[in-house]
Amino acid sequence: MPEAQADAPHDAAPLLQVQGVTLAFGGVRALTDVGFAVAPGSITAVIGPNGAGKTSLFNTISGFYRPAEGSIRFKGQEITRIPAPKRARMGLGRSFQNIALFRGMTVLDNIKLGRHAHLKTNVLDALLYVGRARREEAELRREIEERIIDFLEIDHIRHAPVAALSYGLQKRVEMARALAMQPEILMLDEPVAGMNREETEDMARFILDVRAEWGVTVLMVEHDMGMVMDLSDHVVVLNFGQVIAQGTPAVVQADPEVARAYLGAGDVQALRRKLRAVGVAGRKAA
Repeated sequence: MPEAQADAPHDAAPLLQVQGVTLAFGGVRALTDVGFAVAPGSITAVIGPNGAGKTSLFNTISGFYRPAEGSIRFKGQEITRIPAPKRARMGLGRSFQNIALFRGMTVLDNIKLGRHAHLKTNVLDALLYVGRARREEAELRREIEERIIDFLEIDHIRHAPVAALSYGLQKRVEMARALAMQPEILMLDEPVAGMNREETEDMARFILDVRAEWGVTVLMVEHDMGMVMDLSDHVVVLNFGQVIAQGTPAVVQADPEVARAYLGAGDVQALRRKLRAVGVAGRKAA
């Protein structure tokens, strides 16, 4: 597993701030009084057992769900009532737990769709493919081919239909589409779920590099605890829709509540042994 970069500065104003967010579906609460902050330039991970509310939290931050209570601020601006497409234009780009690509389209066309929210071409220009439409298309293709495709090492599949790709490559294409949105925060929902160890290593390297080389802040939901503890500056732990712990990976690993959530008992040493086993298995497989 690649080693994380130096910790992000903690004295800077939060890039994203979630305060007292409560989300309910009928009489069922998915989130209760959730609060945490994401520092600029950091990698922040949200973890928790299945059903803890992680994807519901992501959907609330990105605008697919509207919370019953609480607020979400991005770059100091209240965005709780702003619709999802506008949040994307503001700089919140995301991938999805279940791959949401257009399987019949090529890799290049799927990635280009990520920039749709930023295009300024009017309907007539787009239909005639003249003027601004042609210029925007040329600029977009040049950036995608020279920067994003090269960065994610997918040049060899740029013209391939998504349906023909392996699962790991499809996850990489989805990350490419999110990067095409020009995000300030890249939200990754289980970026290595279902991947083998080699694919996981590659994705971990890309996450570190997008922070280091592009200056993009990363917020991710992930179940791979070895990767989370290796990469993250800050970890937020959810259980039954509530934050039960947060802090550096070392602080979270030492919290008995986290051990109880994952193991059913407050045995911190057992949790640490489990995490070490994950790391050792990963290194052997690599």
